[in-house]
Amino acid sequence: MEAIELSEQSGMERARAVQEMFTRIAPRYDLMNRLMTFGQDVSWRKEVIQRARLSAGQRLLDLGAGTGDLAGEALRQQPDLRVTAADFTLRMMVFGQARYPAGRPDWSAADARKLPFPEATFDAVVSGFLLRNVTDLPGSLSEQYRVLKPGGRIVCLDTSPPPDNFLAPFIRFHLHTVIPTLGKLISGQVEAYQYLPDTTENFLAPERLAARLVEAGFQEVGFRRLMFGTIAIHWGVR
Repeated sequence: MEAIELSEQSGMERARAVQEMFTRIAPRYDLMNRLMTFGQDVSWRKEVIQRARLSAGQRLLDLGAGTGDLAGEALRQQPDLRVTAADFTLRMMVFGQARYPAGRPDWSAADARKLPFPEATFDAVVSGFLLRNVTDLPGSLSEQYRVLKPGGRIVCLDTSPPPDNFLAPFIRFHLHTVIPTLGKLISGQVEAYQYLPDTTENFLAPERLAARLVEAGFQEVGFRRLMFGTIAIHWGVR
């Protein structure tokens, strides 16, 4: 499936296509993340968990968990957390369970548009590179608001459209040449790694995503740009 076709789909059809894409890239997903970000994604995930401001015994939802990078980082920072890692791609979670054989975190199949958790369940909800892929962003943010306890925090790590400055040609070369080439060599899935840069350029700018968080009801919303403006961490409080 060509990347442009996938990006133009909507609703259930696009959700199914995204799910199939992540199923295909699951075996090399973690390695590709390290290579695409020059290893910086490790420190970004540490900051995400730090901004969640969690204490021992509290409950965390890692939404769109993939293989559980954020969930694992949370348990490293605070071993006494109750962590749920949720994703709608089962194969990603299978690889994640192999990484964490001790039975923690808990794993749950979940669609970000309709979460299978009661209201006010979690003290924090975190996500890494989820929001640009959901087909109903307002609905997903509303669901994350619903499952948070009053005073709970949302922290989102995601891509951001590259700024239009002197670095733009180099960033575009990395997005549209380096990343697809790595994707082909490492995972054999060049189409997936054409789609991912495409969603980076077409996702909401940090200011617009912050406005969506406010519209969903979150307060104390803020964000920080990273990696020459191509990545941003957003946060807010229910």
